[in-house]
Amino acid sequence: MEVTVLLFAAHRELVGAHDMVVSLPDGATVRTLLVELRGRGGNWADLPLHGAVAVNRKYADGETVLSDGDEVALIPPVAGG
Repeated sequence: MEVTVLLFAAHRELVGAHDMVVSLPDGATVRTLLVELRGRGGNWADLPLHGAVAVNRKYADGETVLSDGDEVALIPPVAGG
């Protein structure tokens, strides 16, 4: 299956990409995706395993099972004051 990964702000700057299509095995979870991305090495390894993620515009946790065509947004932490 294929999912589209969207990267924003600090994550986009970290890896130098705004979006990408990633192939995963059927039954893959959000955590599976994050492990695959981090396994690419370099700056990809600095993506957090735990953090805000949305699947099809709804917040999801690491155990959320992905489906072909899903849109997964990796949302970086936001600081403010």
